[in-house]
Amino acid sequence: MVEEARKWFRPMARVGYAARGLIYLVIGIFAALAAIGAGEAMGSEDALQVLLSSGAGGVVAYLLVAGLLFYALWRLIQSGFDTDSHGTDAKGLAVRAGLLVSGVTYAALALYAWSSVRGDGGGGGSDGGGGVAEYLAGFVGARWVSGGLALILAGVGIAHIAKAVRERYAKYIEAGPDAMRYIHPVAKTGLVARGIVFLILSFMLATRAMRGGGGTPGSKEALEFIQSLPFGWLLLAGMGVGLLAFALYSFTEAAFRRINVEDAN
Repeated sequence: MVEEARKWFRPMARVGYAARGLIYLVIGIFAALAAIGAGEAMGSEDALQVLLSSGAGGVVAYLLVAGLLFYALWRLIQSGFDTDSHGTDAKGLAVRAGLLVSGVTYAALALYAWSSVRGDGGGGGSDGGGGVAEYLAGFVGARWVSGGLALILAGVGIAHIAKAVRERYAKYIEAGPDAMRYIHPVAKTGLVARGIVFLILSFMLATRAMRGGGGTPGSKEALEFIQSLPFGWLLLAGMGVGLLAFALYSFTEAAFRRINVEDAN
């Protein structure tokens, strides 16, 4: 029975990677459009609303909900059972903490998508999950929690960039050398771009924690911060390209990522 569960879980986890790719595809496109003044930056919830209202059909909407839910579950399994052997040293625990945060975030996003599909309305911030996200946002708004989450996000951002530079992602991709020649530049560009977003979010959370401000920033706020910098339009355009690369990397993981759920003992 356990083996049967693993068999049906793997394809659903792949749907989850594809769902993440679709969300970042929309985020990347709108970031590039915002850079040239043809739109505004979006967060995960905004991107999800674009996808759900695209007229692609109810089946696609429910696949998105299921994909996000199973992706969240897979992240929690990776974190709790250490399926990728990150270990229990400081570095490994930091990576697993990032996986835990990712799992909770995508679970909230799945709940938000479900409420949108059912017509219950959205709410919350740019990357939350309806009423649940609002409750969590109030909790995360506490200074000590914001500070701790800022540290986790900083670690996740650095880990993304290190993963790109050292090509650590490659050991999880089951593809031949010919395919990897194309995957490497896409993966590196995408991981660095997403790592930068995490570092900006960490900085924003840490600043709010020190000032005692409320609210929880998301990817939309991070992109708007980039846009506000000198030559922000150029930086935002580059970030848009990077996030499009991350979307392609997510699709690559949907096809070739090793879903080693059997290691969750």
